[in-house]
Amino acid sequence: MSMPLEITYDHSVELAIAKITDLLKSQYVLSKRAISLLLLQEDEDILELVKGSEIKNFSKIVQIIEETKKKNDRPLNYIISLSRQQRVDALANSAIVKVEKKESRLAESISRLTMNPITGIPILLLVLYYGLYKFVGEFGAGTIVDFLEEHIFGVYINPWVNGTAQALIPWSWLRDLLANDYGIITLGIRYAVAIILPIVGTFFIMFSIIEDSGYLPRLAMLVDRVFKKIGLNGRAVIPMTLGFGCDTMATMVSRTLETRRERIISTLLLALAIPCSAQLGVILALLSGAPGALPVWLIFIGLIFLLIGYLTSKLLPGDKPSFYMEVPPLRLPKLSNVLTKTYTRMQWYFVEIVPLFILASILIWFGNLTGLFGVAIGWMQPVMNFIGLPDKAAEAFLFGFFRRDYGAAGLYDLQQAGLLTSRQLVVAAATLTLFVPCIAQFSMMLKERGLKTALAIAGFIFPFAFIAGSAFNWILTTFKVLQ
Repeated sequence: MSMPLEITYDHSVELAIAKITDLLKSQYVLSKRAISLLLLQEDEDILELVKGSEIKNFSKIVQIIEETKKKNDRPLNYIISLSRQQRVDALANSAIVKVEKKESRLAESISRLTMNPITGIPILLLVLYYGLYKFVGEFGAGTIVDFLEEHIFGVYINPWVNGTAQALIPWSWLRDLLANDYGIITLGIRYAVAIILPIVGTFFIMFSIIEDSGYLPRLAMLVDRVFKKIGLNGRAVIPMTLGFGCDTMATMVSRTLETRRERIISTLLLALAIPCSAQLGVILALLSGAPGALPVWLIFIGLIFLLIGYLTSKLLPGDKPSFYMEVPPLRLPKLSNVLTKTYTRMQWYFVEIVPLFILASILIWFGNLTGLFGVAIGWMQPVMNFIGLPDKAAEAFLFGFFRRDYGAAGLYDLQQAGLLTSRQLVVAAATLTLFVPCIAQFSMMLKERGLKTALAIAGFIFPFAFIAGSAFNWILTTFKVLQ
């Protein structure tokens, strides 16, 4: 017969558990001790549940929690988690026979270097340069996109689709739905497969390598001090890094952050200043051809990220974030793990994202058919002029309402046509990066943060993106940074 697992916490925590347990009069699915522990850790769902069930005693319970917090110099969730970890270690040590094995001194040295700010920042820059810029930006968004976009779709697929539609379909409205400038195949599928897919694929490969190596927890340790200045902690590096893959997925992952304040800040920053892999790849490809444009864009977006994060952390009430994380061993990525993770994420891309591109094409077709699209572009043109862009850029930003990477692909077409100068290109890329979250991300914000918060974030981002874009254009023009 197995004995029940019991964990004893320090005296102040145990005393608080006993007092809270005595005040819990209602019946719960969990034991009253478990409920008490969750209350001490300030679990939001349990606090709401107990607030509704223990109307008379809830204020006393809150008082006990606050008194216990004052008795300890570390967060209660840290103390409770540490006690559990110690108990787990004791159980594991009693059941596992360890074989002495010398740890790789090289791996240990590299691990320390990645977490030391002096050496860790150059290592991070190398990872970003070779991982994102060279592999995703140049190879994915350059070589592969050029082959698929210009050769496969440009020479074979689009001309064949347009010719077939012209020959077989007598109705112009149906031809425009499938082919021509805004057709499902010639625009939606072309964007999804020829422009976005190679970028997303190369990013997922690189992210899987970084993830499987154990580098992400070390990156979390490295950026913890900076993140605390913007109301987050090192753990937030995980949703932020995931945001470079897909902001929708990252918004969902932000639920793992401890406090509501951290979740709101991370959601805002993901929606505002973190470009998804497809958008990032297109932007890298666009700006790499203009000397100096990429670092200018990067510095501007980085400053916006830090500034808005800092101001938000000052405006939102709440405790300063705490941080603790177990750091796994550093290792060479396993090929089977990398391929499995990449395959799973690519499968998600096809199931979740490709239909959105098709839907966006249908909405654009409907807008063209009814004239609404032309009216919307007319409204957007003065805004484009406000940030120093030509009227034609309104189309790309209108695409961005459906998906920001869709809008970035629209900029790709403008750049290929030679309609943007280096300065206009970097302003357009920066403004589109800050632009409103795409439909999928906004839907996830509604689900995770609620209607009021989601609308407040979108309501802030929309005017801010264009105001920031206009200011950015003025700075570049005044100081003649780019021509």
